[in-house]
Amino acid sequence: MNRLAGHYTYGRLLRYCLAPVAMMVFSSIYGVMDGFFVSNWAGQTAFAAVNLIMPALMILGGLGFMYGTGGTALAARTLGEGKKELASRYFSMVTWTAVVTGVLTGALGSIFAPDIARLLGADAGMMQDCVEYARVILFFNATFILQNVFQSFLAAAGRPGLGFVCTVAAGITNMILDWLFIAVFGWGTSGAALATGLGTCVGSIPPLVWFMTSRSSSLRLMAVVPAAGPVARACLNGMSEFMSNISGSLVSILFNFQLMRYVGEQGVAAYGVVMYVAFFFIAVFFGYTMGVSPVISYHFGAQDRQELHSLFGKSLVISLCAGLVMTALAEILAGPLAAVYVGYDASLEAMTIDAMEIFATCIVFAGINIFTSALFTALNNGLISAAVAFLRSLVFQAACVLILPQFFGVSGIWWSMTLAEVLALLVNIVILAKEQKRYGY
Repeated sequence: MNRLAGHYTYGRLLRYCLAPVAMMVFSSIYGVMDGFFVSNWAGQTAFAAVNLIMPALMILGGLGFMYGTGGTALAARTLGEGKKELASRYFSMVTWTAVVTGVLTGALGSIFAPDIARLLGADAGMMQDCVEYARVILFFNATFILQNVFQSFLAAAGRPGLGFVCTVAAGITNMILDWLFIAVFGWGTSGAALATGLGTCVGSIPPLVWFMTSRSSSLRLMAVVPAAGPVARACLNGMSEFMSNISGSLVSILFNFQLMRYVGEQGVAAYGVVMYVAFFFIAVFFGYTMGVSPVISYHFGAQDRQELHSLFGKSLVISLCAGLVMTALAEILAGPLAAVYVGYDASLEAMTIDAMEIFATCIVFAGINIFTSALFTALNNGLISAAVAFLRSLVFQAACVLILPQFFGVSGIWWSMTLAEVLALLVNIVILAKEQKRYGY
């Protein structure tokens, strides 16, 4: 029997999703460590430069989530229909397309790195750090994309634990090399980028080899020529995740512009801390949806509406409870985390604490919003999923960050995240109610 089949109690569902959650949380931890070393050893300007160029790099990395989640939904549904060989072909097409995309976009990004940095508002002091960081990261763009692709497909193959092991190994590699390259060798932003890039190799190459050689996996990596139809369907299915990435990056750029306008470089540094910490908390929701999505896709393909309804209800409860717990944790840890990152500057630390305490209020709403988008990806409805993600990640956040500061100053910038999540939740409630009869969840 396929590992995705059968009834899921709360216990079985949480156990199945534990590895993807731990994997995403650990990924966020080594991202947090990147920021810690850059801020404390390379300084505020280098830290601000990394946070200024990062949104553009995340757009390219988001291709991995698009291929991974969209391709996983397609492959898992095909497995649910009992077509194992076809599922492996779809998986292989998506994977090889991701490799080619990573190489091409990495090369183009490196060529235009100075122009991108200038467009994002880098001044003379930040320019060199922005360009050096971008070019080193983009050299590893293919492995960065593959790491994100395999995180989803390993769950569909019934091996989420392998994804966790690879992520832990990648994270430990990254953290050790961060310390060596930044704190010991003094390589600054280039050292941080090199550590991250080598970490993605550890996170992507072992799964690549496993998928090519394993005989026990329900998905095998084969030598196939990608066909436009299946790859396009995978991209459409995963468009919401890519839209979330693009939207999040564009919103980050807007935040940086607004903060440079109202506060200056210090505001960008404070926002950088908030984003590192935000990724840690939001990673729990992304990890859960990464685990539950192939389960939903499988039962959707098997036309088991009773189990779909059960999975939907349990997921809402889990998302809400996790959101409440993490909101409380974020409020409690705001001071200590700000001190770890920017304790060397009292005014910057105070601004960061204020920002983090306000940001924490958005977490409780974010879980259900993220699950809603992932649900429709899993149901192979990329259009609704993308619309949900587009409204939440771009339309509402962009509108709020542009409008609220005019009335509330810098506080309005921080509160814009919470208001955007509330507006997205209201829209999602309407969409979920409207589509329930159609899908039977």
